[in-house]
Amino acid sequence: MISATRDAQLAVSADSSAVFDFFQQTAAIAQMELKKVMRDPTEILARAVQPVLWIVIFGNVFSRIRAIPTGEVSYLAFMTPGILAQSVLFVAIFYGIAVIWERDLGIVHKLLVSPARRASLVYGKALSAGFRGAMQAVIIYFVALALGIRIQWKPLPMAGVLMGAMLGSAIFATFSFIIACLVKSRERFMGIGQLMTMPLFFASNAIYPLALMPPWLRVVAFLNPLTYLVDALRGMMIEHGQSAHSLPVNFGVLALIFVILAAIATRLYPTLAH
Repeated sequence: MISATRDAQLAVSADSSAVFDFFQQTAAIAQMELKKVMRDPTEILARAVQPVLWIVIFGNVFSRIRAIPTGEVSYLAFMTPGILAQSVLFVAIFYGIAVIWERDLGIVHKLLVSPARRASLVYGKALSAGFRGAMQAVIIYFVALALGIRIQWKPLPMAGVLMGAMLGSAIFATFSFIIACLVKSRERFMGIGQLMTMPLFFASNAIYPLALMPPWLRVVAFLNPLTYLVDALRGMMIEHGQSAHSLPVNFGVLALIFVILAAIATRLYPTLAH
């Protein structure tokens, strides 16, 4: 009896140690990736240009012609969460190019022979991509403040927006990671990345409501993870914002997509070294 209890305690201790090691390794990989961003902060500023142009130019033009019905919400406020989701997508979808560079420099081989678990490598990179997504959210909030766009400034919704931006960035970065593992070429990757961004963006509710879409495009939008990200962000950022789904549904779908993509990326990552 005593022996069985001791074995059970040892098993629990081993499991706890494994979980701790996993989180520690994931944090180490994320920290390594974030150091690259801190060494070159101009990348963050460069990434801020595109969403600013979309809001300032596209948003102001379409808010004047009032061609898109947004109910009680101004068009600028309506599209702000969509532009945040767009900037998260555009930042994360080309994340895989860095993985191919690491393969060419021999870094991937060093990581694969390290004690770190394959899942830690994937989740660590996804976590660092999530922090980049959070930076995009901060930029959008500053733009909204400068332009006087009416959005919610309550702490809880703002924290939810940061979490949504991080999760969305992790999803598209992991998807980019998978593409990099499959194509293994910078030229092919850039072509596929450019091919994917616009369909994902325009086949979503980022800049117009789902109700305006033809039925076939609504089906595509239903399968598009960006739609759920925009829906979640819009529900948290805008007062009286129209959300097709509740926050638990949106975050649940996004979390499920991320777990599936992370599992695929974990299986494919060792093939990148070949």
